[in-house]
Amino acid sequence: MSVNRTVADYTLPTSASIRDTMLLIDRSGLEVAVLIDDDGRLVGVLTDGDLRRAILRGAGLDDGAIDYATRNPTTVSDGTNRAHALDVMRATRLDQLPVIDSERRVVGMHTLSDIVGRPVLDSVAVVMAGGRGVRLGELTRHTPKPLVPIAGRPIIEWVLLNLVSGGIRTIYVSVNYLADQIIERLGDGSTFGAEIRYVREDPDTPLGTAGSLALIDQAELPDEPLIVTNADLMAQFDVREFIESHRASGTAVTVATRRYDHQVPFGVVERGTGRQIAQLVEKPVLDVEVNAGIYAVSRDALQYVPKGRPSTMPELVETCITRGLGASAWAMESDWIDVGTPRDLARARGNQ
Repeated sequence: MSVNRTVADYTLPTSASIRDTMLLIDRSGLEVAVLIDDDGRLVGVLTDGDLRRAILRGAGLDDGAIDYATRNPTTVSDGTNRAHALDVMRATRLDQLPVIDSERRVVGMHTLSDIVGRPVLDSVAVVMAGGRGVRLGELTRHTPKPLVPIAGRPIIEWVLLNLVSGGIRTIYVSVNYLADQIIERLGDGSTFGAEIRYVREDPDTPLGTAGSLALIDQAELPDEPLIVTNADLMAQFDVREFIESHRASGTAVTVATRRYDHQVPFGVVERGTGRQIAQLVEKPVLDVEVNAGIYAVSRDALQYVPKGRPSTMPELVETCITRGLGASAWAMESDWIDVGTPRDLARARGNQ
């Protein structure tokens, strides 16, 4: 949703006339008006097309607009991320999508131009989709983990939609296990508003979370930070903010992090000297910062990815630190789920 737009810019009372509605649409440039009751609850939506059809059917400019409104329009709930809003708009062929709260009060508006019309970034992204997903058991015996569905579409598609909505238009997808299924599903990326280029690992030599970076032709890459992310993450993050934070850090790699709280189910003994107990802490909560599996990587760091053998992104981070290139952290504030186990999958699906 645009930060410069207010609800008043596109809403009118239910008593509004067609003339009032046309004037509002002309002022806002949104091609849509939302009719609300006295409590701000959504009653109907009119597009400029609805108004044209009403006039062609003989409606006068002073007639009530409510008679020509869609009374049960498609909406999304407050807090819906851009990737999901984009998915809904493409599925319903809408360019605008009202946002409502639990009481059906209008609190915002997603527009297609705000999401995919954002300035395109020069950076590219690399999505690691070659893992076997063995911890998901039978679910991944015949289906690669990135294609396991959540909320009606495969996990990897949520990853792609978030990248595209953030301004990324070129995405490398590294594939290995059941690669053909992923390629067939995603195609050339045009469905998502991007160009997808595939990087195939040798099935007999899995390269880990960083090794496949060495398979990308460096001449194809812009002199900009890469976004590297796992394909099994349900995360909504601001791509542009992440890249800008990485540039400002001056380091070779930036790791997206999340706060993680874990309550120890036992009393913890803290020792003093020798066998003396300094104190007992009953079921303490550990508050730590964890690796979210999303990275911004400068071109200079890619030279340290070994060719032809497995390597991981944490290993690349360690290499950058030991060689003095530096690594920084960027704290994610959004929801984040690493879909690695059946329990994680259930949580991502809203079942826990």
